[in-house]
Parts: sequence; structure tokens; C-alpha cells
Amino acid sequence: MNILNYTDEHQAFRKRLREFISTYVVPQAKHWEKDHFIPRDMWRKMGEEGFLCTNVAREYGGMGGDFIYSSIVCEEMAASMQTGLAPTLHSDVVVPYITEYGSDAQKKKYLPGCVSGEIVTAIAMTEPDAGSDLTSMRTTAVEEDGYVTISGSKTFISSGIHSDLAVVAARNPDIADPYMGMSIYLLEAGTPGFEKGKKLDKMGWNSQDTAELFFNNCRIPIENRLGDKGMGFLMLMGKLQQERLCCAMGAVYGAEMCVNGLMDYCKKTSDASDKPLSKFQAIQFALVEMATEVKIGRTFLDKLIADHMEGLDVKVETSMAKFWTTDMANRVLGKSLEIMGEFGSYEANPLVQGWRDMRVTSIFAGTNEIMKYIVSKLMRL
Repeated sequence: MNILNYTDEHQAFRKRLREFISTYVVPQAKHWEKDHFIPRDMWRKMGEEGFLCTNVAREYGGMGGDFIYSSIVCEEMAASMQTGLAPTLHSDVVVPYITEYGSDAQKKKYLPGCVSGEIVTAIAMTEPDAGSDLTSMRTTAVEEDGYVTISGSKTFISSGIHSDLAVVAARNPDIADPYMGMSIYLLEAGTPGFEKGKKLDKMGWNSQDTAELFFNNCRIPIENRLGDKGMGFLMLMGKLQQERLCCAMGAVYGAEMCVNGLMDYCKKTSDASDKPLSKFQAIQFALVEMATEVKIGRTFLDKLIADHMEGLDVKVETSMAKFWTTDMANRVLGKSLEIMGEFGSYEANPLVQGWRDMRVTSIFAGTNEIMKYIVSKLMRL
């Protein structure tokens, strides 16, 4: 019995998405890696086919689908072996701030474009001197006479170059409490004083644009604030459950792809005696151990997806899943390259890119050490 109930509609969606990826994504993925960028129109293609923001209500241009559609997009994109297109970040991490906290006017203004791919979003939280500790952020937002003036900078912002709309967390200096003195604002590209820095050169995720963002007295209408003033920290905490679940999804799906590829390699590759690698007991045991870890990860993940869809509070469990699945995926990718021997060091080996791309997953969206700290506090240790 499957934990998740995949309907015929889900399976038809998966088939259509898989065909799209094989036609438009896979043939270009290596070029995107080499260029360290993807064409902007790929977002529009994704939107045209209905693969972005699948949870957005029909009245705002979406399909009103459940979270299983999100998991299918994440899974099929993981199988494509590229990270330049990051629909899960856009659709399931950033846009939900608008769908849950936005006014009707904000939803009507931005959501149709987010669904169509005309608007690519980014979330701007991390700062040069304030990573996981959001209360230390220095970017300020001064509200006065119906306008907000934002000043400061953010760094390591995924989709920072492509982004047309940034969800920006900033400190309200007139409120002393660091937890109640933070608000979230919608900042459009092209706003005077809003500048995008150069694309950051990273280890892995080469085709995905990550950049610094600078705000030099950006003046926007007060209507661009999401929700009430001072509620930013609570909003961020409220959306972290889904963000960490998305991280776990990417880790498990990536690890599954790796193990399947490795088993196929070991069955087809022989040693000097023409004996397939899969016939050596040491390799058999290693494959079984990795497959077992991946299976455990998938079962845990599917249960969390089901609980999340039911609206249950699984903050502890998703934090656990984020650190365990990303650590597991890194172990699996690393062990796979070792088993492959010399071929495990060649760029021609797709798992080399997979290992490079997987490495950062234990760092972003809150480091795994932060996840353990959060869990310890929620467990009242």
C-alpha cells in the first residue's frame, strides 16, 4: 500500500512533465552547466505547460492542485540531473508567502505571472553578517507616509539574477523586539535603488543563478508589505515546515536516482577478469546498504508529505528529515563515486555533478547543525 494516493490525474501530469523534460531540459542541461546560466524563456515554457505553482488556486491562474503535484515536479526535475531550473524553490518555497499572507490585490497582481513564468521569484533573507540567525539582520525597512524605504543587502539569493519579484525580510528599526520588529515586503525588479550584484561562482548548481541583492533607499508603497507590520518572523517560521520538506524531497529523489544509476553501472561494468562489479560481495553489500537508506528516507518522506497535506504540525519531523536525508544523500553520492573507482572522478560521469550539486543541501535552508538545534529546543532538551 502506497502512503501517497497517486490518482490518474497525477500520473498523467507526471507523464506530460517527463516528456517536457526529455524534450526541453535534458538536451540543454550540459550547455546550461557550461554557460553557468539558463535561458529566461525556460521559465515561460514551464509556465505555459502548467508545471509552475501547481497549488495556486484557479481564480489566480493556477490549477489548484495538491502537494503531490509539487512532489512530482521535484522528483522529475531531480531525475533530469540539472539544477538551473528550480521550480520547487519558486513554486513551493517563495510563492506560498504570497498565497498565504498576500492580500487579494497582491494575489491578483502577482500570482498569474508566477504561474505563467512571466514572474520568477526569489526570497531574500540571508545577509553577509546574518545567516541562520534572522534576528541579526541589518536590512531596514522604514515605514512613513504610506511608503516603505528599504536599505541594506542580501547574499546567496537563489534565482537572484532572474528574479522579477523578491520577497524581502527587513527589520523595522522603530520596534526594539528583534522577533516582533521584522516585516516582509514584495520588491519588484527595476525599483529605483534595487540592484542585483554579479552571479556568484559556486561549487555545484552551476547553471542556477545565485547573487547578491542591494537596496539603496528603495521606496515602495506600503501596499507591498505582506501582512501586518512586525509579523515577518512569524511568517518565516510558518513557512519553514514546507521549505524543509522540499529540501528532503530533493535529497531523497536525488539519492534514489544515484543508487539506480550506480546499480546499473555495476551490472554492466566488469573488472579485469570480466566479472561484473555487482557480483562482488563487498559491492553487493554496499549497494544493499545504500538502497536500504534510500528506502527508509522515501518512507519517512512520503509520510511527512501526507501529514503536511493534512495540515498537521510536523515541524520537528521535517527538521529531522532535512538534516537526515541530506546527510544520507551526501553519503550515498560519495560512496557511489568511490565504488566507481577512476570513473568516479571524471566529469563525463553524471554522478560527479550529482555529488557536487548535493553537497550544499546540508548547508542551505538552515544548516543541518541548526536543524538539530531546533529539534532539541522543540523537544525541550
